Amino acid sequence: MILLDSDHLSVLLEVRDAKRIALISRIDETPDDCAIPIIVVEEHLRSWLAEIRRANDVHKQIVPYMRLSKLIGFLLKSTIIGWNEPAADRFQDLKFLRRRIGPQDLKIACIALANDALLLSANLRDFAQVPGLRVENWLNNDG
Repeated sequence: MILLDSDHLSVLLEVRDAKRIALISRIDETPDDCAIPIIVVEEHLRSWLAEIRRANDVHKQIVPYMRLSKLIGFLLKSTIIGWNEPAADRFQDLKFLRRRIGPQDLKIACIALANDALLLSANLRDFAQVPGLRVENWLNNDG
């Protein structure tokens, strides 16, 4: 299984992103199923909802609402991997290692570990601190 971090999901959602076609091709070439951790869904939803809240002019809310709608449409066709006991157990074990990784990223890593999944992320520096996590960046040619 392959899990998408927020940066890879953002590229898939942005039609004008030059990296989008290459990422789609690479995902299509793999026999593995591709899914989105629920934490990534939370991050994206929070982001668009906050932007809508910040826009004082209702006309400035149009684009964020359109982007939120596009996200929801994409998610409806996607597999979402939830937060469960095995992921929470890993989180409890790993948080005591005192790594410099935020709790949301650590939760994403724990979902990947609990599902024996490859995580796609451009944030290799932080995710490399998680023991046993397989992580690659498919947004560049090094991944």
